[in-house]
Amino acid sequence: MNFQYHHKPVLIKESIENLITDQNGIYVDATFGGGGHSYELLKKLNKKATLIALDQDKESIKKNWIKDKRFHLFHNNFIHIRDILNQNCIDKVSGILVDLGISSYQIDNPIRGFSNRFNCILDMRMNQESFYSAQNVLNESSKEKLFHIFSEYGEFKNAKKIVNKILKKRLIKNITTTLDLTHIFFIKGSFKKRKRFFSRLFQSIRIEVNNEINILKNFLLESSKIIFPKGRIAVISYHSIEDRIIKYFLKKGIIINKINLNPLPFRMIHKKVIKPSYQEIIKNPRSRSARLRIAEKI
Repeated sequence: MNFQYHHKPVLIKESIENLITDQNGIYVDATFGGGGHSYELLKKLNKKATLIALDQDKESIKKNWIKDKRFHLFHNNFIHIRDILNQNCIDKVSGILVDLGISSYQIDNPIRGFSNRFNCILDMRMNQESFYSAQNVLNESSKEKLFHIFSEYGEFKNAKKIVNKILKKRLIKNITTTLDLTHIFFIKGSFKKRKRFFSRLFQSIRIEVNNEINILKNFLLESSKIIFPKGRIAVISYHSIEDRIIKYFLKKGIIINKINLNPLPFRMIHKKVIKPSYQEIIKNPRSRSARLRIAEKI
């Protein structure tokens, strides 16, 4: 196998080494992406092992380059992990790996509309078969919903001001391109400050488009039911909203605003969150915000 995809998998050594407890077991790469994590998992697993991978982005499925009898890739969101396992006569697994980041391919492809670096149609759908895009969010959401999106998912303290500017703009003309959106705002200060503002703005919209927070919460609940005792889950997140949800669930069995599990389904393998090394950040600057948490099923 040759690595052919330009997306660089994050925290690969740390996640793989801490995830595998049974080299003959069944594992899940819930976010296949460019295949880097799946490739490394297969290298560490024995011939009797099985690796199930999922991705909701059909482009990732088309670009699959891994040819291995132990490997099975499915086009689906990881929220449907139990259905996929049941269809393959699998009840429980030895471990699950989840990388919640968007791939370099998605960011760098202007057609997908994930980045403000290009003037393109606002899209941001990870699943291109979905009918709900960034344009729907910006042009059809109520004032209250927009406020929730930017205050909760972008953690903007001035969310009300952002919403009012969007509402004013869409009265004149629908917001259809990345340039339509970015031209609404004049951000004073350094390039770094402007970059951070638009990163958070686009992040907020992307989270809403893909229902990322609710899906993550439900997935965590599902994972607690399908991992063998002593099996593990490794989750890589990229912003504080996700990391807070993961931390509370794995440490305390709490799904924020949803449910409190008793007894606790997991115990943490490492007390502190694992972050990329300085060397990894130099090689892959996009890894700088990555956070890895690993827990074992009780």
